Amino acid sequence: MRFLQYPLRLVYILYIIAHYGLDEIALSPFRQRWVRGLLRVMTLGRRLHAPRGQRLRLALERLGPIFVKFGQVLSTRRDLLPPDIADELTLLQDRVAPFDNAHAFRIIESALGRTVGQMFAQIDEHPIASASIAQVYFGRLHDGREVAIKVLRPGMQSVIENDLALMHTLAAWVERLSSDGKRLRPREVVSEFDMYLHDELDLVREAANATQLRRNMQGLNLLIVPEMMWDFCSTQVIVMQRMHGVPIAQVDRLIAAGVDMKRLAVDGVTIFFTQVFRDGFFHADMHPGNILVSTAPETLGRYIALDFGIIGTLSEFDKSYLAQNFLAFFQRDYKRVAELHIESGWVPSQTRVDALEGAVRTVCEPYFDRPLKEISLGQVLLRLFQISKRFQVEIQPQLVLLQKTLLNIEGLGRQLDPDLDLWHTAKPFLERWMNEQVGWRALLQGLKKEAPSYAQLMPEVPRLLHSTLLALSHSSRHGKVQPSHPELVEAIGQLVREQRSQRRWIISVGTVLVLLLGAVVAVGWRLV
Repeated sequence: MRFLQYPLRLVYILYIIAHYGLDEIALSPFRQRWVRGLLRVMTLGRRLHAPRGQRLRLALERLGPIFVKFGQVLSTRRDLLPPDIADELTLLQDRVAPFDNAHAFRIIESALGRTVGQMFAQIDEHPIASASIAQVYFGRLHDGREVAIKVLRPGMQSVIENDLALMHTLAAWVERLSSDGKRLRPREVVSEFDMYLHDELDLVREAANATQLRRNMQGLNLLIVPEMMWDFCSTQVIVMQRMHGVPIAQVDRLIAAGVDMKRLAVDGVTIFFTQVFRDGFFHADMHPGNILVSTAPETLGRYIALDFGIIGTLSEFDKSYLAQNFLAFFQRDYKRVAELHIESGWVPSQTRVDALEGAVRTVCEPYFDRPLKEISLGQVLLRLFQISKRFQVEIQPQLVLLQKTLLNIEGLGRQLDPDLDLWHTAKPFLERWMNEQVGWRALLQGLKKEAPSYAQLMPEVPRLLHSTLLALSHSSRHGKVQPSHPELVEAIGQLVREQRSQRRWIISVGTVLVLLLGAVVAVGWRLV
């Protein structure tokens, strides 16, 4: 019956669009006569009295979790949306209609194999938050620890599977029918989204993500990550340390509590770039509903992260490539940006460097040295997209989550400190990171990483060197070697024949060199 699900789902989506008048919202900004006439015909007989923002929010809720997540991303872009729509979409962040409490408690008991009373000394009767994938209750364990209990919404798997199947089909059509289809790689982008969305449906994976992020952020003293209670975690339910803080969107409350908003904005940028470029492991769902700020005296102004279902990862190549691009942008070295795009294969190898350089300069130069309130990253990305079409730049699916998170960070920064200079704040961090990748510190880190392998190899080096010299000597005497570099082997053989008496001395020198290498590793370990 699956072949019937796609058209039925598409019909349902069109019905929701018509029922809530989303077509009217999309077409009303156009002033052409024919568009206005078409709009009057399309809305004939429909009563659309509710505000447009409310209609859009309700439609996204009716369409399901994928569309709710789309609305969550949009809610952070107040520079691109009218205020009434942005205000309504913020309600999608943690106020989605909850499902039945009795059903939720049955899920908890079934998933963890114990009654609610056996596990918790107290649990709230109503959820504190209800989102697109799960809802959260506050409670207390029998040992007195305050906890948050996250329960997966029932029936989510089938709903998401149907929507993703439709998205895969639409992506294939776009790739087949659109002239830009191959360059945009929509099927790969949807596959990437598919993977991350399925990861979010496994709450054990979310708990593991949180634990890794908590470990990574130790010592930075800028971000608090709740501890997971592993005895109470399953694929459908996880229990974690309860966090106390003020939602980051409630700026007035934060100011009243004494939080330095400019410092908070800078710390947010530092956290983001640390996760991306130091760890290659970053929180990729940083909308305001997932972030609190601590107002406790001992941790005042620290970020508190929630909801770890979507985590982005980057390879060493991706990190290096992105850092070089960012630094080239910050240094206004547009030629290097163009060269990096060609070297990475993002654009055809025959692309002229000077032409791509000029196009990138045209987009980026007007935005430097402006405060964040005068810069719309959305507009910059739109211009870059227009250029990418001209130069046939291929979209990189593995960076889609990073792009989404960067937009979220910009939206948060705009709320906290409109005067924040994003470029100036990020540049020193990236310069330090690059120095650590290519300087003496990088060498010492590499030696530290390889030290266990060196330790295993060291005792065998004298024996291996002795065996190698004997083999070369034997082969040279009997003429059994047919080397690819005969002059090199002949020189070695001659050395062996003429200096057999000094073989022990050679082995001793090798041993000393190995010991010196070990000393360097030990010193490097201490310095690092």
